[in-house]
Amino acid sequence: MIFIGEKINGSRKSIQQAIRNRNQDIIKRTAFEQAEAGADYLDVNAGTSPDREADDMIWLIDVVQSVTDTPICIDSSLQEVLSVAIEHVNHTPMVNSINADPKRLESFLPIIKEKGCLVIALALDESKTGMPKTNDEKMKNIQFIMQVVSEYEIPDDKVYIDPLIMSVGTDNEAGQTAFEGIRRIREEYPMAHITGGLSNISYGLPNRALINRTFLTLAMGAGMDSAVVDPTNVGLIESMKATDMILANDRFCRNYTKASKINFIKK
Repeated sequence: MIFIGEKINGSRKSIQQAIRNRNQDIIKRTAFEQAEAGADYLDVNAGTSPDREADDMIWLIDVVQSVTDTPICIDSSLQEVLSVAIEHVNHTPMVNSINADPKRLESFLPIIKEKGCLVIALALDESKTGMPKTNDEKMKNIQFIMQVVSEYEIPDDKVYIDPLIMSVGTDNEAGQTAFEGIRRIREEYPMAHITGGLSNISYGLPNRALINRTFLTLAMGAGMDSAVVDPTNVGLIESMKATDMILANDRFCRNYTKASKINFIKK
């Protein structure tokens, strides 16, 4: 199970202010805490206006890399930001994200191919209005993305497909829709990975942490093998480690036992 730390995102007020004021301490602490909690990648999203996003992204990457060697997930919708940021990372990054918009694919995939990056692929088409509402619509977008990805000779196992998890608070069937979508992706693209913004499922509801970790357990059972999460949420990581072990993805229970020894799993 691969998990991507979500907390360095300019949409969060504390991070937004830290970027604006060039407050390295907040960014360093946020990066270090996520890395220490075992995040496989740290998502870095400046979330600022296009005229300054490249400079802000470079600053963020440099600050993050000053405290951890955990690889970066470059999170931007702008090709010019990706092109600049990718030259500042110490390790081959993950890229967040592509979708079925032909322009996005045309601008991002040559860079991803050249640098050998992993990439998150959203099951939507940014060139069209509205979010896809059914799994059939999402699968059409995914099929188009994977077709173009294959034309660039990028292997399926470098793609992390996001089935677009929605809030169960606004759609009572959102959980079931997500599980069905995950199973369909796993069946059609067995070598690809499946990820997503886990906290979307609980948006607008109380006790979100409980909903998130319950959903994660069921989603992993359906075939999800990655998630964008808060890695400092001990309860969530406990559920993830235990579920991975029970699903026979943790050989000799090593990851669970290691997490227990360093107190990520409560005795």
